[in-house]
Amino acid sequence: MRGKQSFVVGIFVVLISSCASCSAKLSQSSNGFIYSIFNQDNSIVDVEEEPEIKPRQQMGIPVVINTWGFDAGNANAWNMLNRGGSALDAVEVGATTCEVLQCDNTVGFGGSPDENGETTLDAMIMDGERHAVGAVGCLRRVKNAVGVARKVLEHTSHTLLVGELATQFALSMGFPEENLTTPDSLEMHDSWERNNCQPNFWRNVNPDPTQSCGPYTPKTMTKDQSKTMVQVPPRVIDQWNHDTIGIVAIDSLGRVASATSSNGARNKIPGRVGDAPIVGAGSYVDKDIGGAAATGDGDIMVRFLPSLLAVEKMGMGLSPTEAAEEAIQKIARFYPTFSGALVAVNLRGEYGAACHGIATGFPYCVSPEAGSNGTIILHANCTSTSTSPANRVFPNPAAANPSLL
Repeated sequence: MRGKQSFVVGIFVVLISSCASCSAKLSQSSNGFIYSIFNQDNSIVDVEEEPEIKPRQQMGIPVVINTWGFDAGNANAWNMLNRGGSALDAVEVGATTCEVLQCDNTVGFGGSPDENGETTLDAMIMDGERHAVGAVGCLRRVKNAVGVARKVLEHTSHTLLVGELATQFALSMGFPEENLTTPDSLEMHDSWERNNCQPNFWRNVNPDPTQSCGPYTPKTMTKDQSKTMVQVPPRVIDQWNHDTIGIVAIDSLGRVASATSSNGARNKIPGRVGDAPIVGAGSYVDKDIGGAAATGDGDIMVRFLPSLLAVEKMGMGLSPTEAAEEAIQKIARFYPTFSGALVAVNLRGEYGAACHGIATGFPYCVSPEAGSNGTIILHANCTSTSTSPANRVFPNPAAANPSLL
């Protein structure tokens, strides 16, 4: 049943992402999911329930890898590839799935409210064939952020649109304007305010941000004081507070693409944009090498472009895990208490991950693999960034087991 559910959600998000002017209903009965897609005139869109399954073309690919244990997104991306879809379509479907399902409340609407209680979204999508990117930051009142990023990619010469004007662009592309606040996100915000607005992201301001909700004004500091600025305590990054799904796919023709989607840091200062929509930080692909995607403390990680670095390291001959480890270690040298992780995959279908500062370890998903939906969840050990049995190069299972082809 779980595989069937993932497949139906996959069809659902494909249709929604490809029809911005459509409305939809997704419900569950005793026999599984019932889904209906409607045109603006309320006529039902014709849906092909059993798309043709096309055989894989070569060992090692297609392959899908994503951050965290978001197996539904991974499975739906894999279903797209397995039906002969492109890597670009697959990563959009995978990220959209998490936006619909509100994965861990860190992706999509109804999570990570800012200081005003509003949820805003960041997303990007990158096409390795054209080396082109579309992205949105601090997107307001539109749920399908990665779908809007795809429209930036396909219908503009720009790379990144932000804020209220990004919302206006989305509306002009046919996306509906919707409230991203839910009872859960309201409770998150109310609880934060009851806790005297702790934690927050302010420093070197009056009144003391560790004791007050503000409003704040800059603290006057001497040169000596500015050299020893008060540092914000490091964010706790775990399954429930990590910002992002990052996903990379390689299709049967060897085309590579990536996507990210995030509702950002919980209790962020309004207007904040994280690493998710920044090319080279949130994700990066190169059609001659492979791709990588990052997750974690975006305000730190964006300063190092770790996804770009990991891909470049693979281009120099490092394995995916070795490349991810080097990128993570570079950040740790400057910020030894930071928390974050990377996944990486090369064009041979070899993949791996590395992480730092995540006490529970770092789960990530890969397809294909034998099982109910073809997706496996692996774990990288974050006690150190050195290679360990749980954090090594994983060749694509199909490369070692032709029976999976």
